[in-house]
Amino acid sequence: MRKALAILLLVIVGYYFIAIFLNVPFGNKPKGVGEYYLDKTPTQTGAANAVTAIVVSYRGFDTLGEVTVLFLAATGLGAILFDKKGKKRRLQNASIIVKETSRVIYPLIVLLGAYVFIHGHLTPGGGFQGGAIIATGVLLMFMSYRSFETNHGALSWIESLAGITFVSLGLSGLIWGTSFLQNILVGGAQQNLGQLNHLVSAGIIPLIYIAVGFKVGAELTALLDNMLKTIK
Repeated sequence: MRKALAILLLVIVGYYFIAIFLNVPFGNKPKGVGEYYLDKTPTQTGAANAVTAIVVSYRGFDTLGEVTVLFLAATGLGAILFDKKGKKRRLQNASIIVKETSRVIYPLIVLLGAYVFIHGHLTPGGGFQGGAIIATGVLLMFMSYRSFETNHGALSWIESLAGITFVSLGLSGLIWGTSFLQNILVGGAQQNLGQLNHLVSAGIIPLIYIAVGFKVGAELTALLDNMLKTIK
């Protein structure tokens, strides 16, 4: 009976997959969503980077889901490595050249990461990329200095506040607008998005990217620290 039900389910799913593919107009230039995003992004969102507007405005629920997945992954790994807390990293100190170079470029890496997510609505980049860059700088310090430590309590606070900020900005669209993550400032209107290609523009989009940058950077830093402390 179970085999029959499994086969029936596979047949039904296969039928609908085939039906969907047969209705896709392969070889024809699609018209609609893509052109709408490219044409309307500057006026509707105030963002010069169309990808940014799609990720955190038009399809903001996707980004919220991605942030949630990253949070769950960090939480799951933290639970697995729970008994490893308190241990020291077994990596050896790097050479004096690497150590001194790391001290010089570490703040520059953090600055670059911050630049990437602050200017995400103007240039290629954004919260995920900027947060990953910052975590890479921390990894460099982990590999250079055995004694370099991070404050997991502070990282937890940063991660939590960044997530709350993201959700709060989304809810502000329901309070002062008509939909979740609607791109309006508190008490403002859709037209108050600032001047295109200026840093202070695009409504809540840069604020969301700043929150995502802090959240991703904190989560990845905590993950790297936990994983490196498991090395035997």
